[in-house]
Order: sequence, then structure tokens, then C-alpha cells
Amino acid sequence: MDLAKMIDHTLLRPEATEKEIVQLCHQARQHGFANVCINPAYVRTAAKLLHGTGIGVATVIGFPLGATIPEVKVQEVFAVKAHGAKEVDIVMNIGLAKSGDWVGLERDITRVVEAAHCCGLISKVIIEAGLLTEEEKKHSAELVRKSGAEYIKTSTGFAGSGATVEDVRNLKNWVGEAVKVKASGGIRTREDALKMIEAGAERLGTSAGVKIVG
Repeated sequence: MDLAKMIDHTLLRPEATEKEIVQLCHQARQHGFANVCINPAYVRTAAKLLHGTGIGVATVIGFPLGATIPEVKVQEVFAVKAHGAKEVDIVMNIGLAKSGDWVGLERDITRVVEAAHCCGLISKVIIEAGLLTEEEKKHSAELVRKSGAEYIKTSTGFAGSGATVEDVRNLKNWVGEAVKVKASGGIRTREDALKMIEAGAERLGTSAGVKIVG
């Protein structure tokens, strides 16, 4: 198993500087991570630095709250595609799930995933599992599966809780082989990473990638 190839090397802090993004890309090249995962404002910079390396640029849509309307998220997708993104991590509208508005949530997820696929981008839908009940997680996972997204992602890392082994295992059971699971939030050691993979994660989002593979 090439652990580095399963890691999105992540820097999403609001105060991240361009110098830090350059360093992130250098580390990604050095260790052979799958992607860097950064805020949209730095996609163009990262895409230039990583051009021709085989390392992708992932960015976030509707981040970190998910509460923007689908039309705005769709425009974000189109913009980051133009700047060189290869993958998009889309925060679903968590409030719709908490409200039990499954029709509205399906529209929110599906429209943005369709926009990503229209652009040839890999889509990951963040459900923010730490804010949901078990039933809400299960229903959200079903909508992600129906949307055709490539991945379901546990967390943004900005809601006070991150990935858990139990959530990863449950999500994988609910979405089956049709959708991969990305575990994100609180993965800081190699032991953490291996537990998530054993539970069914096929991609990891972490800012501790260098430490994990070192």
C-alpha cells in the first residue's frame, strides 16, 4: 500500500499564505501525495506549481458551512475548473439535513455534482458527520450515492469534530462499492490513518501528511 497516494495534503486555514501554499506543493511533490487540497483563491498558484507532476489540485466548494445556494456552488465549480482544479470537495447544505428537507438536500447535492462532472472534475461530498444523527448520516449517504459523486467525505475539520472509525465504517456500508469514502478531520498520526483505511476509507484528508508518511 502506498499511503502517500491516498492522502490529500491539506491546508485550508483562512490565514494560509501564498508562501505556505508553495511549501505545501513542494511537500506534495517530495512525498508523492495524491493531491493538495486548498482554498479556491490558491488553485491557480498550485496548478502552476504542480503542472506535469501527476499530483492533482483539489479545492473546496461551499466551504466550510455548505449554506450557500446551489447556484452559487455551481459557479464556484466552474471558476475553480478554469483555474486548474482537478477535484472538488463540496460541503452539502447541513441545515437541510437537520431540517429533514431531503428533497432540497438532494437538489443541493445533485446540482453541484452534475456541474463538477460536466467539467470533468472528481467530486467529493462532505456531509459533516459530527453534526448529524445516525439517521441523518444514513439518509445523506444515500443521496450522495444517488448523485453519482465519486466520494463521500466525513468532515470539513471546521465543525469541532472530525472523522471517526465508526462513521467511516458505516458510510462505507451505506454507499457500497459505488462510492469511495474520504476520511478527514483529526487524522494526525500513521496509526490514525491506518485505522481509517482499515474501516474502509480510500482517501484521507489531513494537514499532517508529512508526519504520517515520514
